[in-house]
Amino acid sequence: MAANVMGEGQVQRMGRRAAGHPWFHGMSRVGLVARGLLYLLVGWLALQVGFGEGGEEADRQGALQTVAKQPGGPIVLWLMAAGFAALALWQYAEAVYGRPVPDGDKATKRLGSAARGVVYSVGFAATLGFLLGYKGKSSDTQSKTFTARAMAEPGGRWLVLAVGAGFLVWGIVVVVNALRRTFRKELKTAQMGRAARRVVEPLGMVGNTARGLVGGGVGIFLAYAAITFEPGKAQGLDGTLREFAGTPAGVWGLVAVAAGVLLFGVYSFCEARWRKVEAVRS
Repeated sequence: MAANVMGEGQVQRMGRRAAGHPWFHGMSRVGLVARGLLYLLVGWLALQVGFGEGGEEADRQGALQTVAKQPGGPIVLWLMAAGFAALALWQYAEAVYGRPVPDGDKATKRLGSAARGVVYSVGFAATLGFLLGYKGKSSDTQSKTFTARAMAEPGGRWLVLAVGAGFLVWGIVVVVNALRRTFRKELKTAQMGRAARRVVEPLGMVGNTARGLVGGGVGIFLAYAAITFEPGKAQGLDGTLREFAGTPAGVWGLVAVAAGVLLFGVYSFCEARWRKVEAVRS
């Protein structure tokens, strides 16, 4: 028993040293760059859809296909895969050791980090699978398939409704936090000049608002599919973005949200420079 306790303690110490190493922090910032590139591509593809020039789906799959077609695309994709792996490890480290923000040790903060770790793990797996030849399906197809399979099982309808409600609540929280500019707590604002703050804060507000609107939209379509018992009503990222063209704002609604998603990609590059990534200080 004592040996087991000593072994667990040694593993924890090794984990803390690894999570506090500058190399680990640097890889986390590389991951933020990868996330920024993905959002830039999705926003750009959505803008093309809005202007009637879209060819690829405005989602992760479309973004990966766009990168793959460019000179040096496979190298960029491998770097993106490594970046998403780093993001996942960073978030798991925050889930275990806490976040470098006020109340970062709260259970809710740790659970949030763990959830983001899962999301980034999915991003890593999808990018790696694409590199290894698995092209996968569009986000719309995946959403409809998940909904149909889940609703075919006992209680699956309520599961889909719960997932949809989760996306909707998350979207609302992201939008509210964007408008309140709480994202500033995650940044090293003391190291930012006045000019940098004047640029980064609007990017964070607009970009996070757009991200929250899209996430909430995905939740609404999932919930609607569950309520009406019609799996075909579910939408992924691409379909949700396109639905903004059906709002009273018309195609300009889609263009506005797409531009916001693109700006979140730019904001992610700013986070790569000024984000607090030191979950554990060395």
